[in-house]
Amino acid sequence: MSITAENKTNKGRILVVDDSPSNLQLLSNMLTKRNYQVHCVDNGLEAIKFARSGWAELILLDIKMPRINGYQVCKQLKKLEATRDIPVIFISALDNLLDKQMAFDAGGVDFISKPFQIKEIFIRIENQLTIHAAKAKINQLNLELEQRVQERTAELNQANQKLMHMALYDQLTGLANRFAFQQEVADVLAKTKAEPKYSFAVLFLDCDRFKLINDSFGHLFGDQLLVKVAYRLQSCLSSSSFLSNFRVLARFGGDEFAILLKDCDRTEAIKIARKIQKEFVLPFQIKQHEFFFSASIGIVLSSENYTMPEHILRDADTAMYIAKDKGRACYWLFDSNTNSQAFSRLKLETDLRIALEREELVVCYQPIVSLEDDSLTGFEALVRWNHPEQGLISPVNFIPIAEETGLIVPLGLLVMHQACQQLRSWQQRYGVDGLNISVNLSVKQFSQLDLIEQIERILTETGLDSQNLKLEITESAIMDNIESAKALLEQLKKRQIQLSIDDFGTGYSSLSYLHRFPVDTLKIDRSFISRVGASGENLEIIQAIVTLGHQIGMDVVAEGIETEQQKKYLKVLNCEKGQGYLFSKPLFSEAVESMLAGVG
Repeated sequence: MSITAENKTNKGRILVVDDSPSNLQLLSNMLTKRNYQVHCVDNGLEAIKFARSGWAELILLDIKMPRINGYQVCKQLKKLEATRDIPVIFISALDNLLDKQMAFDAGGVDFISKPFQIKEIFIRIENQLTIHAAKAKINQLNLELEQRVQERTAELNQANQKLMHMALYDQLTGLANRFAFQQEVADVLAKTKAEPKYSFAVLFLDCDRFKLINDSFGHLFGDQLLVKVAYRLQSCLSSSSFLSNFRVLARFGGDEFAILLKDCDRTEAIKIARKIQKEFVLPFQIKQHEFFFSASIGIVLSSENYTMPEHILRDADTAMYIAKDKGRACYWLFDSNTNSQAFSRLKLETDLRIALEREELVVCYQPIVSLEDDSLTGFEALVRWNHPEQGLISPVNFIPIAEETGLIVPLGLLVMHQACQQLRSWQQRYGVDGLNISVNLSVKQFSQLDLIEQIERILTETGLDSQNLKLEITESAIMDNIESAKALLEQLKKRQIQLSIDDFGTGYSSLSYLHRFPVDTLKIDRSFISRVGASGENLEIIQAIVTLGHQIGMDVVAEGIETEQQKKYLKVLNCEKGQGYLFSKPLFSEAVESMLAGVG
């Protein structure tokens, strides 16, 4: 027998199981009057079948029934996934302790003895329905939370994958970057130790006079050309006798490329270099423009004397510069006599030491603005070398030498002192107390034991408030020694000095570590900004960096902004600040003063 009694107002759905028709009728009438929906069955098998439909929110179950008793029914219900969570209240004339124990062991949540009090039944039913509803709500909340955690985990994994890709690949060309290339060279070096007859070659290539194209047509145009160069180099290698797994092509930044030729001898390496130079005779076409430029190539062959990838790249770079000195558009094979031919670089190093003493190095200031309203927020200090014979020398030409020789430390302190002194002077003359000055801190500076004392001395001597100084630190400087870097950054923050991770995305900051550093700002490298097209292409990585920065409490600055479209898309992504030629090129102090006077 199966009977359903419904009421318009529903306080809950109850399945009543009893082999006595009079009991079923009594309970059904009583519960229906209290606005419960009731379904009655008179045997255990029918109860199990109906309970599996999912209708019942609570079951009132008799114990003594034919064929299958209440204990067995309850045990069956608790085994089934569809019914195991439905609360079961036993109603029985059996009233000894053993019967009640068996009821609870079977999975019951309560036990009501017959004859029962109507008020007691209502109270116990309401209690169990409330508990059941609360459990259902908790389960639902847990499911929603689990879903949110899964979604968030997927987002973080995706962001981590993008950062991993940025750590190994050049974002402009898709080629391997310096880090990935060095790993490949380290692998073949290890192979030469195990197999003495194994040989390889490294080619270091620089596009001749490429800077002239950048200066004349802009970096956006130059980047399009670099993509064409990468494609042509890939074509040269693809059409050669080398299988794809025996060659590695990488972009090191700017217009520098490197090639690793595995299982290669001197003759084959020279053959590839000549083939590349032959291909560079053909024009590179961008829209209606044709460009002609050559390539200077340095070649290093494997040798038992090499133990580190850095040494091979150093010598390949030296050979490439000699090729440039020989008139460009040629290659140079590094040998035992090559070092003597690197005299020009040694002379540049000597001149740089003298320049530091004679204060030939000057500081330029590139404005950093708010993308919200284009208001000035500060400057980045950039060093230039006013050579007495050669005029202004680009930092591209002398900063690497300074880093190699350790001159970057006194050079960096000189720049910091000049920049702090200059900003303090502008504050006094023009009332620009809210502006800050960003100063780059090199890897070598960051590792100096007396760095804190040097910075405090500069702030004391110049009178600049520490809150107006922002130090820009590269990812590699931080990640090389995480614990000591964290301790140093915390000391700087205690002195209210602002901190920024410079060129973010060109190295690899693990998500598990980045939030541990007390950094204020992430600075997106210009290589990502330059790839943003007029229709907003290539924004995914920038969006990932902005989102990451905001989620760990940092603001974001984009460098290298050159078009209104780039600015517009960065603003939509909630990037707070930016700098680049769209706003201003780096300015000498006199030009900045004219600008500040105009603002005033």
